[in-house]
Amino acid sequence: MKKPAERQPIDTEIQQLLELRHSEPHHLLGIHPDGDGVVVRAYRPDATAIHVVPDFGGRVPMTHRKGGIFEARLNGRDQVFNYLLEVEYPGNKTFTLRDPYSFLPTLGELDLYYAGQGRHERLWERMGAHLIHHNGVAGVSFAAWAPTAAGVSVVGDFNGWDGRLHPMRRMGASGIWELFIPEVGEGTRYKFEIRPNHGGAPLLKADPFAFRTEVPPATASVVHALNHFSWTDTQWLSTRSQGEPTHKPWSVYEVHIGSWRRIVQDGDRPLTYRELAHELGDYVKRMGFTHVELLPVSEHPYGPSWGYQVGNYYAPTARYGHPDDLRYLINHLHEQGIGILIDWVPGHFPRDAHALGNFDGTALYEHADPRQGSQPDWGTLVFNFGRNEVRNFLIANALFWIEEYHVDGLRVDAVASMLYLDYSRKHGEWVPNRWGGRENEEAITFLRELNDSVRSKHPGVVVIAEESTAWPKVSQPTTEGGLGFHFKWNMGWMHDTLLYFSKDPIYRQHHHNNLTFGLLYAFSENFMLPLSHDEVVHGKGSLYGRMPGDAWQKQANLRALLAWMWAHPGKKLLFMGGEFGQPSEWSSDRSLDWHLLEDPGHRGIQSLVMDLNRLYRDIPALYDADSEPRGFQWVQPDAAASNVFSFIRRSRTPGRHVVCVANLSPVPRENYRVGFPLQGSYQELVNTDAREYGGSGIGNGGQIHTEDQPWDGQAASALLTLPPLSVVWFSPG
Repeated sequence: MKKPAERQPIDTEIQQLLELRHSEPHHLLGIHPDGDGVVVRAYRPDATAIHVVPDFGGRVPMTHRKGGIFEARLNGRDQVFNYLLEVEYPGNKTFTLRDPYSFLPTLGELDLYYAGQGRHERLWERMGAHLIHHNGVAGVSFAAWAPTAAGVSVVGDFNGWDGRLHPMRRMGASGIWELFIPEVGEGTRYKFEIRPNHGGAPLLKADPFAFRTEVPPATASVVHALNHFSWTDTQWLSTRSQGEPTHKPWSVYEVHIGSWRRIVQDGDRPLTYRELAHELGDYVKRMGFTHVELLPVSEHPYGPSWGYQVGNYYAPTARYGHPDDLRYLINHLHEQGIGILIDWVPGHFPRDAHALGNFDGTALYEHADPRQGSQPDWGTLVFNFGRNEVRNFLIANALFWIEEYHVDGLRVDAVASMLYLDYSRKHGEWVPNRWGGRENEEAITFLRELNDSVRSKHPGVVVIAEESTAWPKVSQPTTEGGLGFHFKWNMGWMHDTLLYFSKDPIYRQHHHNNLTFGLLYAFSENFMLPLSHDEVVHGKGSLYGRMPGDAWQKQANLRALLAWMWAHPGKKLLFMGGEFGQPSEWSSDRSLDWHLLEDPGHRGIQSLVMDLNRLYRDIPALYDADSEPRGFQWVQPDAAASNVFSFIRRSRTPGRHVVCVANLSPVPRENYRVGFPLQGSYQELVNTDAREYGGSGIGNGGQIHTEDQPWDGQAASALLTLPPLSVVWFSPG
């Protein structure tokens, strides 16, 4: 028996454990050599008795030492052994379990080193909750980063959400806490109970690395394995990696899962991931879009945020089904030849108590200074991009969606809010960088690391910036001083184009430069032209509703807008509902107005988009030189008095081209001469005024013949019939 002086350190440790502020509970609990034998200690508050049941047989009673600490000594044993604990509770309730504190750590030194350096590229495989076999025993390894916490426990279904039962151990200076809990299975709900170092009430936090969550508004994390789903999209992934993305057609259909289509007969509920797979896949394939872009699919506590306030970055929202159901959706789209992009939100995160904010009782993922850590526009928190672990968390998350969910690209939300320290802040509300400037150097470094990582590891996968300022070289490689994105949303084009088309035609001659100005900078970036969800919310109305005139004119203007967009340099993105001219502003709480397709006018708009997509994919001149000046040439840029525009789209392959002519006045123009590159026959590929689209049927009969008469700086020309409020395309042959 030890002397009192020798027992003092253990008594101190026991007190720390009882106060749930012991950083190394395995030092006290579990099995340890002791003198000429071993000692086994267990902490089971509320237990009346515990017995040690060694694997070699027998049953050894434990002595209650203090406050739920039980201890048994086995003399004559020269090494530790495996055992069970038989725990008795009042009412003769007995539970037999493996002791979590008898297992070695599941994290190695390299994991801790690379995590601390911010260079653990597969961080999700080590952090969070993982079903494993450890020392031959099935269970779950848990790991959480909480460097300033006084103590961290795992709580969940398996322990009655009692933070006393499974305190974790701190892995040295890494700030990572770890615990293997035997016999916990898939589907188990859990959280981390974190005790701040400054005292106060414990924090109950969802796992930042959880792969699955409860259905909101519930917020628990759920143990989930990533190895159940069998992918069948190998051919798609192989093809994806071939060729330069900028030389490919990108016609993106932007979708909010919860409101694309609903089941009225079943309480007006949204489609599940699996239901959406077939309905959306069939529709998008028929419409001819190359890609679907989903508004954020990561779990988010507040539904009306549309996913832009992310609570769980590694878990798909449970609103629409199981994580493997989302994989089924993506796999099915790939089998249909359709790529998938997801909105990704690394710029800010919500303040919900269960989420990342104040995670260990301090500003851990966010900046402590509200001038850096608070986003005034959205009432959210801003990531501390200068912290290695935070950058690692986000870059690993991007790779996670690419590797584990096979997504083909990430559209990065609100990049401008990350680039500028004074974004939406007044004088005195922001902290300048070390040079006294407004550029967020830490965020710039993060974005470059992100894009370099995706480019090097996953050729063919794209990262797209929603960036609304004149920041230079957003879509240029980092080796050339750029940010490294593949594409940038062209917000200037969107604003100017919608401004022009929203004007009554009588005033359009005074806004002619709204459609020409964008070509002055069209090749400074790899642009994507977005008519996104942002343009049909917050009182802006729908695309259809923003068009001037009566119903016929609105439809004609919208058809012209879409054909203008599809011919213009830049990849295409259209939010759902725009493809058939939904009149009402989008609401995330209800389905699109699919019944409108019973009307020939709306059905005509849909038919036009279908044909635009088909031609766009078939004609390289419309996409393969999008980002190169040689891919575009003005023919008539200055016919403002007539509201007429004409230009040529040229392929990287010499000789192949398309001539686009727009008459955006409400009157037809007969015998209107336009220059063409070649003398001979041209097909009228598109006429937005065609009867099948709901137009008046004015046009050129499907074909024209150019004359040997130079015009508009071209070698030949033709007298055309230009329909009212229309766009027509021509190609040689």
